[in-house]
Amino acid sequence: MLRGFLISCILFSLFVSSTYAQSCTKYNFTSNQIFTSCSDLPYLNSFLHWNYDPSSKTAKIAFRHTKIASTRWVAWAINPTSQGMVGSQALVAYQKSDGKMRVYTSPVTSYQTQLQEGNLSFPVSDLSATYSNNEVAIFATLKLDKFNSTIVNQVWQEGPLSGDSPAMHDTSGVNVQSAGALRLLSGQSKTTTSGAASSQFNKKNLHGLLNAVSWGIMMPIGILFARYLKVFSDPAWFYLHSIWQITAYVIGVAGWATGLQLGSESPGIQFTVHRTIGIVLFSLATLQASAMLLRPKRDHKHRIYWNIYHRSVGYSIVVLGIINIFKGLNILNPENKWRIAYIGTLIGLGIIAAFLEVITWCVVIKRNKSVTTVEKNTQGQGLYETNGYGNGTTRIHYRV
Repeated sequence: MLRGFLISCILFSLFVSSTYAQSCTKYNFTSNQIFTSCSDLPYLNSFLHWNYDPSSKTAKIAFRHTKIASTRWVAWAINPTSQGMVGSQALVAYQKSDGKMRVYTSPVTSYQTQLQEGNLSFPVSDLSATYSNNEVAIFATLKLDKFNSTIVNQVWQEGPLSGDSPAMHDTSGVNVQSAGALRLLSGQSKTTTSGAASSQFNKKNLHGLLNAVSWGIMMPIGILFARYLKVFSDPAWFYLHSIWQITAYVIGVAGWATGLQLGSESPGIQFTVHRTIGIVLFSLATLQASAMLLRPKRDHKHRIYWNIYHRSVGYSIVVLGIINIFKGLNILNPENKWRIAYIGTLIGLGIIAAFLEVITWCVVIKRNKSVTTVEKNTQGQGLYETNGYGNGTTRIHYRV
């Protein structure tokens, strides 16, 4: 009991120490710089320290990004015009391949920015940066005399390097939430999400949910209905299969349309493979639904070709849908539990399909044996059922 208590105390101490270590109020700069205000920014392992002189409207800042590899860039910015990315006046820093630090200013004028170096809308001096122990720190003095308020919009970001140049950062998850209001006088920083950013974030989640349910879950279940229920309930399986797949198609079209709207609202942000698969999926599903109007009768000589087409396109839709769901998960980057849940759903459907496959084949084989036995008995009694072509007994066989 005592040992357990001691272990608990040690773990608690480590937890408290870790918590304090990540708090900006406990941080000491090696250069002995002292900042009167600081904020633990809620995303991307970032912290902001600053001193603000209201008489001269000057802010001396230090932005820290911890747990960052040397192959990535970091940036902190003030946006004088809005709460989003476009219009931000950024300070950018990263370690070059030769080990030297590069730090510069970059005005962000569009979503297609490459973070090119340029002058900001306000003066910046004493600009420098360091990289040590997987932490980048940017230091600068900002002259904010053009600002009418001591509450400013801030944005911070990180992304990969391509050679010695910044490349595109992630466009989902915490990377689209790293913005907030900075209160220079009160020493507080509050994370805020603009109406447009919040709306786009919700649309991304809705887009992912609709497509996962339709293409990734309902479509495969609909194929299970057609594959296995026909042996047990004909023709009820056909109506269930049709209604189920049409419902999945409608939900999928809604998700597809949401994706198109997201694309139009995010110029410069493109996911070519995900988008292309989505268009192909919509086209195939629309063709599949339209082909139902041209479905030949069961005894038509061309019905076999229609069946081959229908099944080929159906299985293609399911395979492409599952692939695109994982593409979307990589883009949206949700909590890992959602990916695990979807993989678990697919495994569950696979187990059910395998079980039904065995049961169905057992039923079909048993029925075919029964038909063969009846056929032999009727032939032995001299009873024949003509099929209209003069070639003997009609043979009835069940198939999957």
